[in-house]
Amino acid sequence: MIKLTGYGIREWLGSAVAAIIIILLLFLILKAGWTGFTVITVVLIISWIAIAAFFRDPDRDIPDEENVLVAPADGKIKDIRIFNESEYKEVFGDKSVTRIGLFLSIFNVHINRMPCDLEVTGTEYKEGKFHDARNEKAITENESNAVIGKGRVGDHEFPVIVKQISGAVARRIVCGVEKGETYKKGKKFGMIKFGSRTEIYLPSEEWMKLKVRVGDKVLAGETVIANIKEQS
Repeated sequence: MIKLTGYGIREWLGSAVAAIIIILLLFLILKAGWTGFTVITVVLIISWIAIAAFFRDPDRDIPDEENVLVAPADGKIKDIRIFNESEYKEVFGDKSVTRIGLFLSIFNVHINRMPCDLEVTGTEYKEGKFHDARNEKAITENESNAVIGKGRVGDHEFPVIVKQISGAVARRIVCGVEKGETYKKGKKFGMIKFGSRTEIYLPSEEWMKLKVRVGDKVLAGETVIANIKEQS
């Protein structure tokens, strides 16, 4: 049995109800046309399965190690960049910032998870366009929602941002976090419906050791993307 996320109940439950109603109506209308009825019924069922599959919510094995951060989304590492001055200067100050960008296709699980234990200090929603998530313009121009917080890994506390960015198909960002809430590593906090992009911003410090490269495929809450090196 595939577990489905409540974030998409409107879509997967609504489409199921619509499909059932259409099938019942066709059954009443096409009693003599069994071939056509069967074909249409099969198409509707397959279409619903495709919609439901997008909202699947598989269990994930969250790493027990205290010193690691995990991927905030499924997908492929599209880019890794270091900024001497980022758009979130009020969060990171004058320190360099590492941005890891993940591309999610329509075949990926789209649920977002926290990369580490995190206290939410704020969110920042921005209206925007809907470029394809692989387009560079999507990074700066698309609709987005940033979850800003204080990350905790072992004895380290540091600023961290997880940013949800919509794509050409994805036109609804779901995020249920509130300022002051705390989350454990790997905890689900929202999703981006259909193809999209997720970014994580981290301090660019020697003690923050990245464990992924461009092109790597990752799983939200399970794949280790960085670890904290003990400082002497």
